[in-house]
Amino acid sequence: MPSSPLEAPALLSRRVALVTGGAGFIGSNLADRLATDGHDVLVLDALARPGVEANLQWLKARHPERVTARIADIRDEAAVEEAARDAKVVFHLAGQVAVTTSLADPRDDFDVNLRGTFNLLDALRRQGRAVPLVFASTNKVYGALADVALERAADGYRPVDPALRGHGIGEARPLDFHTPYGCSKGGADQYVLDFARSFGIPTAVLRMSCIYGQRQMGTEDQGWVAHFLIRALRGEPITIFGDGWQVRDVLQVDDAVAAYLAAWQRIDAVSGQAFNLGGGPDNAVSLRQVLAAIEELVGRRVMVDYADWRAGDQRYYVSDTRLARRELGLRASTPWRNGLAGLARWLGEAQAPRKPASVAEAAR
Repeated sequence: MPSSPLEAPALLSRRVALVTGGAGFIGSNLADRLATDGHDVLVLDALARPGVEANLQWLKARHPERVTARIADIRDEAAVEEAARDAKVVFHLAGQVAVTTSLADPRDDFDVNLRGTFNLLDALRRQGRAVPLVFASTNKVYGALADVALERAADGYRPVDPALRGHGIGEARPLDFHTPYGCSKGGADQYVLDFARSFGIPTAVLRMSCIYGQRQMGTEDQGWVAHFLIRALRGEPITIFGDGWQVRDVLQVDDAVAAYLAAWQRIDAVSGQAFNLGGGPDNAVSLRQVLAAIEELVGRRVMVDYADWRAGDQRYYVSDTRLARRELGLRASTPWRNGLAGLARWLGEAQAPRKPASVAEAAR
């Protein structure tokens, strides 16, 4: 996609918070919070994901004097350099986000996630200013976790090791990149940390688990909580890859945004560190548990089909959030049932699924 010039209101004379991927799900929520807190925000986004134009329009309507957009690809070196020139902080969320897409087109995945991240880091390095950068990484850097012994409990898979079961996967876990997506995000993760060591750029990495919430256009490939809700509200079947007992720790997007802001605010203390970011053991749920809760929200059974496990899928992943809570000062995260009900209300109001009666019921 060809890049656009900076759109009015131009913020070239002011230091801005640059949010790459700022029209996306987490990026738009983060940009909204930054603008609400009084920061001038520059969104750099290629608008490649269907539907994100609506997020950008929403942002600009809410903050016409605070939010400026540059429609450009993170692979466009000149556009990235220009966008970073006046940044006081960079939140790097632009990326290719799906394992399935990386398997279909690994070169594009590499270019966006690894080369795009390098473009941004090198633009900051060449400026000679210590501009903080907070990077959106993924739990996929830990691989499939096939060596973690699991047992099937009534509500899903759990580790046999009681310490691991009680706390989740910590940052000391060895990295083990699986799938092109895991390699590209993992390589970018390591570049971000090394640029703190090698060039003194203050950086922090957030290795995210499953984030969900308002402004999420969930699909079968990415954003599964929103995808499940959207399909259920429309009365459409849901495909589960695997047996549905796989467990994830889910985190409401407002809590994720708070972690990004905390990483910036404490960057002098946490530079060069990576943190696992998720809902932790208190918000660890199996896909089947989420489906059962969705059925309660919509007031009817959800049609479910099952398919084979997908490459790199983890039967269990729960973040050990103790380091992030201690170093970033994070509060307790939103209980997953409360967050799920909030997402159902937002979808009912904003997405207008095709079955009005179900939407009204879910939005109560």
